[in-house]
Amino acid sequence: MKLSPILLLSILFLAISCQNDDEEYIATDQSILNAVFGDNINLEHTAEYQNFNIPSYIRFTASGNTIDNKKALLGRILFYDQQLSVNNSISCASCHHQENAFGDTATASIGVNGTTGRHSMRLINTGFQPSTNFFWDERVTSLEEQVTQPIRDHTEMGFSGEQGSPGFDDLLLKLSLIDYYQVLFNEIYGDQLVTEARLQESLSQFVLSIQSFDSEYDAGLMATGNLGGIFPNYNTSENRGKFLFTTTPQNGGAGCVSCHVPPEFAIKDNIQNNGVIATIQDAAVFDHTNTRSPSLRNITNPEGALNGPLMHNGSFTTIMDMIEHYNAIDLTNQQSIDPILLENNGTTGQQLRLSDTDKTALVDFLKTLSGDDVYTNVKWSNPFLEG
Repeated sequence: MKLSPILLLSILFLAISCQNDDEEYIATDQSILNAVFGDNINLEHTAEYQNFNIPSYIRFTASGNTIDNKKALLGRILFYDQQLSVNNSISCASCHHQENAFGDTATASIGVNGTTGRHSMRLINTGFQPSTNFFWDERVTSLEEQVTQPIRDHTEMGFSGEQGSPGFDDLLLKLSLIDYYQVLFNEIYGDQLVTEARLQESLSQFVLSIQSFDSEYDAGLMATGNLGGIFPNYNTSENRGKFLFTTTPQNGGAGCVSCHVPPEFAIKDNIQNNGVIATIQDAAVFDHTNTRSPSLRNITNPEGALNGPLMHNGSFTTIMDMIEHYNAIDLTNQQSIDPILLENNGTTGQQLRLSDTDKTALVDFLKTLSGDDVYTNVKWSNPFLEG
């Protein structure tokens, strides 16, 4: 059937009008985002959050949902947004600072109703570990579940529904009324509906994207292809420290490898507590349930300073403090300590008898596990405009 010139012109006009409407809609959406984020967020040109440049020797690949660039970008915005707390004062980033490898220099992090009961873990290579359990006491079994627990916590971000505080549904309503979330959810999910499942998906994808494989250790391993070999980019002390870390006490080492296996340096599954049992609130009150830890990568920043105190209670303020603990385990008040840390058929605590030189070598080696990119990469930075 042959269309008339008038009908053809009408169809062409309608198509142009629809295109203009779409362009105006996109321009309006982007202007909403620009008002909050400036040039930091552009839905047409998102950063690459999909895990890339993963060395071939890494055995554990990112767990959980597959990373989508736009969902991870939404997760980044949620991660830094203080409106996820009841009084608009606390965000996930308040306890996990990029400049500290997404950890906290404070022993206990500040929340809306007090301070946290445990030290905030560094969020480095969260997806590159054998376990799917999270928190120091492993109380949740997926990263998706973990990322909204601090929001629901009465002390941390406050949407607990306890003691007169708003509940989680109040947060969902609150976010759904914010114009930039209306734009973002509509773009990413096809509608403006804000749900906990969507928050969990996007936040967990952002956390999964945070990776660090550009350390001196990685350079040495790539140069040699041998976990136990002498690294040409290491000095004598660093190589000695690597030997001590990766060798059992029975063979002249410190045995750190028994729990923290390279090259991921994530803690193994089915590990019991490590003998650090005091709580932050009271050193005389004991907690034996802490069985997980963050990766040992990026304990220190590129300048060699700690990214925060160590252990669930922040009781060690230097790497040497930590090494001294493992060098001579005290069994006073211990329960459920991991058998790896015992001697004499489990009757006494581990006594490594490391020399001062060996202790220093372990410190030097652990510092080589820190990369540079994670501290400065814009894709993991705060997207909100200052002020």
